[in-house]
Amino acid sequence: MAGNFFPRLATDLFYFSASVFQSHMFNFSLMHVNVGIWDKLTRVVLFLFFLAGLLAVFLWYLPLIQQNERYRKDILRLDGAIAMEERGGRQLQAQISSVQNDPRTLERLAREKLGLARTNETIIHFEGPRR
Repeated sequence: MAGNFFPRLATDLFYFSASVFQSHMFNFSLMHVNVGIWDKLTRVVLFLFFLAGLLAVFLWYLPLIQQNERYRKDILRLDGAIAMEERGGRQLQAQISSVQNDPRTLERLAREKLGLARTNETIIHFEGPRR
C-alpha cells in the first residue's frame, strides 16, 4: 500500500503546485502593484516623446509643405495667364474670320487704317483738340 500512496501523493502535489503557480503568477488581474509616481512619470515621458516625434515629423516636412504652397500659387497665377491668353486668341481668331468672310469688314478696315475711299468720294479728316 505504501507503494501506491507515494506516486499518487507526488502527482497530487505536482498538480497542486502547478495550479497555485498558475493562479498566482499568470493572473495579472490579482496583482496590483503601486509604484507611486514613477508610473505616472513614465506615461508623461512617453507622451512627451510622442509629441516630440510628431513635432520632428512636422518640422521635417515643413519645407516641402511650403514649397508645395508656392507651386500651387504659381499654378493659379499661370492658369489665370493662360485663360487671359486664350480669350485674346479667340478674339483674334474672330477678327481673322471676320476679315476673311465679311467684305464689309474688309472695306471698313481699308477706310479706317489705310485712308482709302471709293471713286467720287471725298475724305475728310477731323483732328482732335490740341493740348
